[in-house]
Amino acid sequence: MQHQAASMKRNLFHQDYIDEQFNELEELQDDDNPNFVEEVVNLFFTDSVRLIRNVDLALANEPCDFGRLDDLMHQFKGSSSRCKRAFQGVKQEYATLKTKLDAYFQVAREAS
Repeated sequence: MQHQAASMKRNLFHQDYIDEQFNELEELQDDDNPNFVEEVVNLFFTDSVRLIRNVDLALANEPCDFGRLDDLMHQFKGSSSRCKRAFQGVKQEYATLKTKLDAYFQVAREAS
């Protein structure tokens, strides 16, 4: 299981779903909080669901309030985007990332 978890993590890096910040988070994990990284990622996913819903609502309003949309995109990604197609890509990437990291955390828990 440890080999499988390590392999999954390498693939997540190679596919650019996670980066060096993920390793930095893992370094903060210890015996007192063995699921720290998973908890941080789950907080991100929880917050992202709210932000995605708010962006969807902002995009559905006509005329679109680009100021509100800009604020939401800054919260979500750290930069603004005013393109519906780009946002759809963000939603797809979110879903893919969540699925891949959920699988990784499950294998990692079983491995420890």
